[in-house]
Amino acid sequence: MKRVVFILGVLDDEDVDWLIDAGQRRELQPGEVLIREGAACDDIFLILNGSLEVSVAAMGDQPIAQLATGEVVGEMSFVDGQPPSATVTALEAGIVLAISCSQLRHKLQHDMWFASRFYRALAILLSSRLRSTVKHLQGEHWRPVASPNEAGLDEMGDMLSMGNIRFDWMLKRLRNVNSNPWEEIEVDSSD
Repeated sequence: MKRVVFILGVLDDEDVDWLIDAGQRRELQPGEVLIREGAACDDIFLILNGSLEVSVAAMGDQPIAQLATGEVVGEMSFVDGQPPSATVTALEAGIVLAISCSQLRHKLQHDMWFASRFYRALAILLSSRLRSTVKHLQGEHWRPVASPNEAGLDEMGDMLSMGNIRFDWMLKRLRNVNSNPWEEIEVDSSD
């Protein structure tokens, strides 16, 4: 699942325009550390292409997760102001959109409607991650607790669909904005 769709599905088109304009395209090389556990993180990253690995020092720096196109990283440190709890390293060449936390905070302080949508989107994203973790920990014993209508999954499906559309639109727009088109990025709306 592309986690960025949780954010893009809640934001509106002008918000996505702002993210594109405020963000900086950053190319990653294999082995490059994007976020270091315990070190200040000044950006939130949207993974536009490539795969990254998450590791934690307490587990001997062994990989605990892999992230791919459409994931969001750095949002937990943005929300709680704490240093990152894991290291995120590029497994292969990739591209991220880095959004400055200070620039984002300024936008949130001066645009209450954007702030409302953005924080709602982060809450949905973090809730989804927590549910995924609980599901993983419960293994095969996991069962849904509510029917789709009771859980509001129809609205969630619409939001995810719009988020996928906006993510594809973001990739296409970023290709056209830069003088060096991203030939290697394929838009895949199947997720």
